[in-house]
Amino acid sequence: MTSSNQKPDDLRTQYKERYEKVLAPLADELRAYLSRCLEGQPRIDRISARPKDIDRFIAKATKLVGGKPKYQEPLAEIQDQVGARIITYYQSDVARLDPLIQQWFRPIEYRDHVPESHWEFGYFGRHYILAIPSDVISSGWSKEMIPRFFELQVKTLFEHAWSEAEHDLGYKPGEAPLTPQQTRSLAYTSAQAWGADKMFDDLFRERAGTMGGPAN
Repeated sequence: MTSSNQKPDDLRTQYKERYEKVLAPLADELRAYLSRCLEGQPRIDRISARPKDIDRFIAKATKLVGGKPKYQEPLAEIQDQVGARIITYYQSDVARLDPLIQQWFRPIEYRDHVPESHWEFGYFGRHYILAIPSDVISSGWSKEMIPRFFELQVKTLFEHAWSEAEHDLGYKPGEAPLTPQQTRSLAYTSAQAWGADKMFDDLFRERAGTMGGPAN
């Protein structure tokens, strides 16, 4: 535990130790566990998991809201210290996997990530906060360093590609903000990605119906 009065350097030291001793091996265990749970499921492109980058954790942990720290105990409160992703082919697959995730894990919360306005084109995807299963926890890890939850994102190939590129281009700390023209360019490419994602899913559903098979 760390209080909001703790210096960023002290917090960095604590998180770096947690990152190396627990979060990195925990991410490997979670990836393997997810792979076992979803073994044999069709149209899964990849399953990955990784600990939250140290610099990104510190930036999030020291964020201010209304001039006050957002987190009083960042090491306990921040729920995405480990993040996992399941990349699927189509939107239909995102919905299809939902009951399986609900079956294998204990969801704390989940939401579909969509833009705030229909006129905005941000990245999409289904985000879960899940309790870490006891099966992936090593007895050799310090209990104080083990987070209670992890974040799982389920995205299509287009959603994944868009979010990675958009984050790299638009959210690097210390860089100049995007110009209006650059923002419009990102919105344009996002709209194209959204359209392509929808068309592939529509075609998949049509083909599944034509062949007389279920869309799963």
